Amino acid sequence: MAAARYLVDDIDAAVRFYTGRLGFEERRSFGPVTLVERGDLELWLSAPGSSGRDQEGAAPGGWNRVVVDVPDLDEAVEGLATRGSRVDGPAGSWWVVEDPWGNPIELFEHT
Repeated sequence: MAAARYLVDDIDAAVRFYTGRLGFEERRSFGPVTLVERGDLELWLSAPGSSGRDQEGAAPGGWNRVVVDVPDLDEAVEGLATRGSRVDGPAGSWWVVEDPWGNPIELFEHT
């Protein structure tokens, strides 16, 4: 299983976003970190500074991104865009959207 960490300012809201809009399942919490999972991807949602090793000034957003395989790309993008997510695309069979904290998410549809 692959894992990634995203910094978010509101853990509860981030869990609702990833479980309610992208099909992740909440797995467990420890301290200021909550793990959500979708397929073989475990996403660690944590507050800035929670790992003890974050770079000074670390904040939500950035250039790294997770890739989420979706069954219907147009439907997924439209649903996120109508709920206020920033959408950058189209780019063939993938789009890049942002979570409410500016973390990029690549939505990909196998064709």
